[in-house]
Parts: sequence; C-alpha cells; structure tokens
Amino acid sequence: MLILISILFVIAAFLLAVFYVYYVAFYSRKKGQDDIYNIPLGEQYDVHKEEMLSLIRQLEKLECEDVYTTSFDGLKLHGRYYHVKDGAPLNIGFHGYRATALRDFCVGANETIKRGHNLLLIDQRGQGKSEGHTITMGVKEHRDVKSWVDFSVDRFGKDIKIILYGVSMGAASVIMATSLNLPSNVKGVIADCPYSAPKDIILNVAKKDMGISEKLAYPFVWLGARIFGDFDINAINCKTAVKKSKVPVIILHGEDDRYVPYQMSEEIQKANETKVVRYTFPNAGHGISFFSDKDRYRKLTEEFFKECCED
Repeated sequence: MLILISILFVIAAFLLAVFYVYYVAFYSRKKGQDDIYNIPLGEQYDVHKEEMLSLIRQLEKLECEDVYTTSFDGLKLHGRYYHVKDGAPLNIGFHGYRATALRDFCVGANETIKRGHNLLLIDQRGQGKSEGHTITMGVKEHRDVKSWVDFSVDRFGKDIKIILYGVSMGAASVIMATSLNLPSNVKGVIADCPYSAPKDIILNVAKKDMGISEKLAYPFVWLGARIFGDFDINAINCKTAVKKSKVPVIILHGEDDRYVPYQMSEEIQKANETKVVRYTFPNAGHGISFFSDKDRYRKLTEEFFKECCED
C-alpha cells in the first residue's frame, strides 16, 4: 500500500508540474494582459516609450467597427476594422504573445492608414475580446488567420487584395498560414521578428530566462500543451510551412532582439529563398525595428506593398 501511495504521489506531483508549465507558458489569464499602454520594460523600449504611447493614443481615438468571426474550433474571435477608402487593399494585423493589437500595431496601423489601405486589427485567441484561454504559439492561431481571410473576402468582396501582417507570435502565425490553401486575394505577408518554431522559442526562453536545459524542459512543455492545451507544439513550424508559400514574404528583424534571436528568421528565409526576403536592423530590439531606422523600414514596406498590390 505504501508503495502504491508513493507511486500515486509521484504521478500527482509530475502532473502538477506539467500543469504549472502549461499555466505559465500557454494559459491566458486575460486579466492584466489587455493593457494597451503596457510597454515592455528595459532600456531598449524606454527610449521609444513616449513615442509609442503617443501612437497608441492616436490609434485608440480612431473610429473603428467591432467585427467578429468564428474559429475552426468554435471560438468567437474579435477584430477592429478601420475603413480608409472603398476598394483599397486590406492589411490584416496579428499581434504577439500576451500582447494587444493596439500596442503591437501602433506603428503598423499608422503607416497603413497613411498609405491609404484599410485595416483590420485582430485580437488573437485567448486575448482581448476573443474567446479562449490557451495561447498555442501559432499552432491554432495560423488557422485563425485563414478564418479572418475568409471573413474579409466575404465581407469586402472577391476582388479585395489582402496583406497579412504579423508581429512576433503574430508574425509566426501569418507565416505558418502560408502553408494553408489561402485564396488568391492574399497578395503578400509582412513578418516582423518571427520565431522559427513554437518549440524553438519556448525552449529558448526556458534556457535563457530560467536556466532550464532544453532536455529537461521539453517533456513538461510538450505534455502541458498536449494534455491541458489540446495542441501539439510540434504540429507546425515556420520553416516547413513557408516552403509551401505561394505568396511573397518579407521578414524584418532587429539584430539585438533579446526575445526572438534574429537567427531564427534567417532559418525561415533559407527554407524558401524564392519567396522570402529578409532584412535586419542593427541594434534594434524585439518588435521595434521601425524606431531604429524609420526611413528604411518605410521604404522596404512601401516597395513590398507596391510589388504585391499594384497591377
């Protein structure tokens, strides 16, 4: 009996540890995550904080329409639609991990609207006003990208030209979505600081921030996602997904990114050098390449938009 109790105790302790990893890495508590003014800490962001806050306030004041679609697994997903001009191309923006659309796209939204494109900003599943409680690092989110594309074609017509635009986890999600049977309306993908694979970024963070070896962390991460999150972190990654891309992809990445190593996006680019181009920004941190060289960032994206959207 004592042996049985000991075995059960070990199993219970192991499952508790697995659940804890799931809760820390993947569970979306929402409370405290929806602060659009929550700028990341650190000297890389401090220097740009006031400008970012100003851009967020400007975006918050713009009139928009709340729109909704349903995910492949039945979640009600929320987005904000900003109408600029009838018949203009549509940029669909997907934010990063435990972030908000208004923060991550304070720059992208402003640039999009100035360019005369319409804009749809998405609350990723489990975040903002979208349903769900599990963040899957792109495994399920990339299928949500397809749902929003289908919604946009239905809403704005079969001739609508669409650019998918993602930051961090959103960037990984839109790249993964290129492996799907996207309609021809999707003309291109902009990916700002994407990671190569869900597994890669999770284990990198565990090692860098927590000092936990990949071999030790991986079983808990995989089981936590599988048992409590109902997804497999190995189900898809950007490197294999982008090989199937039928549309051009531009990757923008800061060389001093301390969350997603910029070498990860190099792996993505090398997986399909025919469709993917990549530009790096010296000394730029995670998701803030624009601020390190605004003219170059604008020039690269403007040229990409012209290539994709002008007949």
